[in-house]
Amino acid sequence: MLKLVLTGVWVCVVTLGSVYFSMQYASAPVISEAEADRRASEEYIPGEIITVPVIKEGAVQGYFLAKLSFSATKEGIAKLHAPLRQVVTDELYDMLVGSKFVDLADTGTFDLPTFKVAVKDGLNKKLGSEVITEVLVEQLEYLTKDDVERVANSQNRPYQKPVPVVDKNGNVAADKIPEGAVKANSSAH
Repeated sequence: MLKLVLTGVWVCVVTLGSVYFSMQYASAPVISEAEADRRASEEYIPGEIITVPVIKEGAVQGYFLAKLSFSATKEGIAKLHAPLRQVVTDELYDMLVGSKFVDLADTGTFDLPTFKVAVKDGLNKKLGSEVITEVLVEQLEYLTKDDVERVANSQNRPYQKPVPVVDKNGNVAADKIPEGAVKANSSAH
């Protein structure tokens, strides 16, 4: 009987200890006051999927499917003369059509962090101030001209999925907007 009671006490102690330590390690990370202020002054803007033609040697070779989202300052957004999504889409076309950011013949030269910085800098230059604080690349894929023609002509050839663009470090564009930002943004509109 004494063994049964001691075993029960032992199980309770181990269970409580494991719950205590798991709660200690599972707690939210501590965010500095400066980081909390920065996050409060920013807004996440989900992007739209855009299709950018890849023009090489005077002809369309394929299309990039891109979905970029942004973190922008609320103050900067308020000062804009046009909605941020439309300004961003316009600038992305200006930057990417005919651009050498992604060379499909040599995808090993593509650098995702450099691409993000170039997009951020280009957008901020067009906007005239530091409005965009971060670029999130949710989707960046390539669809060949043959795939587009197959779909347009309703041909019964097997579907080829778009090819994700992989940078020289092996990273695939798959940034996610923070969960709270998506809920807050969707309730605001």
